[in-house]
Amino acid sequence: MKNNRTIISGAIGLALLGIAAGGFWAWYTTQKEKEELQAIVASLQKQEMKSSVLQSVSKQMEEIAYQQKAISDEQREEALQQTKIANEMREQSEVERQNAIAAKKVAMESEKKALEAFDQAEQQRQMAEHQRLQAELSKRVADTLSYVALGRSLGSLAITQYRVGNKDLATLLSYAAYYFTNKYNGDIYNPMVYQALSLASQSRQEWPKHSGAIMNVDFISKDDNKFVTVSNYGEMIQHELAGNDLKSTTLFENSDFDFRDVYANEKTGISYALSRTGQLVVNTSKGIEIQELKGLVRPFKLSALGENTLIVAENAMALYDIKQNKVVAIRPLSFRPSYVSKTDKMPVMFDNSGKMHYVITIDSLVTKKVPVPGRVSAYNISQSGNREAFGMNDGTLFVVNKRGAVQRLVGHRSRISKLRFYNHRLYSSSFDGTLNFWELNLEKPEPMTLYSGNCWIMHFAFDKSRSHVWIGDQKGNVAEVLVSVPVMVERIRKMKAMRNLTESEWIYYIGRNIPYVSFLTGKEVKR
Repeated sequence: MKNNRTIISGAIGLALLGIAAGGFWAWYTTQKEKEELQAIVASLQKQEMKSSVLQSVSKQMEEIAYQQKAISDEQREEALQQTKIANEMREQSEVERQNAIAAKKVAMESEKKALEAFDQAEQQRQMAEHQRLQAELSKRVADTLSYVALGRSLGSLAITQYRVGNKDLATLLSYAAYYFTNKYNGDIYNPMVYQALSLASQSRQEWPKHSGAIMNVDFISKDDNKFVTVSNYGEMIQHELAGNDLKSTTLFENSDFDFRDVYANEKTGISYALSRTGQLVVNTSKGIEIQELKGLVRPFKLSALGENTLIVAENAMALYDIKQNKVVAIRPLSFRPSYVSKTDKMPVMFDNSGKMHYVITIDSLVTKKVPVPGRVSAYNISQSGNREAFGMNDGTLFVVNKRGAVQRLVGHRSRISKLRFYNHRLYSSSFDGTLNFWELNLEKPEPMTLYSGNCWIMHFAFDKSRSHVWIGDQKGNVAEVLVSVPVMVERIRKMKAMRNLTESEWIYYIGRNIPYVSFLTGKEVKR
């Protein structure tokens, strides 16, 4: 029973506990639902509030949108108005641009016409300037030709006056010929001008010094006034010019000798005379020394070869050592040399078969054909090496340039004995008794006679200054010829006859329209 009550009490307790639990659960559920409902209400309230806010904001935005639309409409209207204005301005700008283009085109056309007009004016100005310059040039050319012709005419008058014995007037006219020719760039070596100066300056002196023909002339040192000559009569004479007096000293004389060449060593002062009879006569400070040249048949030429001397004979050539004063080598020749000259570096031998042989060393020869016909009796090469001159046995002259072109010069009547180049001029002597020079730059060179004698000219040599030529002839005469125009003019200026032309002389010989010039001062003088 008690157990039953206990069970019942337990069951009741359990039932009550279940009821309590159910009530609690119901309460808990209700509370939970309440809280959820409250949360929902709160959420709805928030949403309502947000919706209200959004509605308010939306309304405000709508109002703003209306306002912006109104503004936009106004702006659109204004933009349309601006567009209209811009279109009108663009149209106006386009019109103005078209007007500007048209104006620019007009301006360009105007500028083009202006430039064409300027070019035409410039061309006309240049043409006028060219015509003026041409007129001035023509006048200068005419004046130059006139004055150059006057110079030549005065030269001819001077020669005439000199020949009739009126030497004072000839001196003045020769100087006037030089003055006008030189001032107007004429050729002061024109025959009329040159010969007038040559006569007036008394440029020629002559002395009989040898009994035989003078075969060669050579200067002993750098002194222009001291030289030695040899003759085919065995004479070796040393000369020194003192003023107008030629002082001579016989170094050796023996008619058994036949001197053909002389060589003076500038460094040692020793001179060597070569005899065709086979001897070398050496003049030293100790006196005369005679050396026999064995093995050489009829030697006739001395020529520098390096530091030594080459002796050429008809059968051989020998090397002479000037330090040892003896022959140190002999070489036989396969040909017979007829003439010997030299280039700027080496001797050159000619034979009668038209060959020329360059002596490189005593043991080395280079042979080539002579580029001109005939028998060579004289030869020289210009300092530049651009021209070679060949003088022939019949008096013909040939000048050959480096391209091989041959120029034939006619002016001598017999054998050419000596040739020398000096700048663009060629000097030549001949057995016809004349010493000529040729202006090779002229299209047709003509000979100008510097000296004329009545016998063969055997040899000539320039002094160191190249102002004078010394000549040796067949009759044993030594002649000095002044060949430098500046020296001639300076000599004339120092003469007692030198004065100014009188006014009447000026008018008669030169002309009234030509400004008067004082020859003493070289300046024009108003009359």
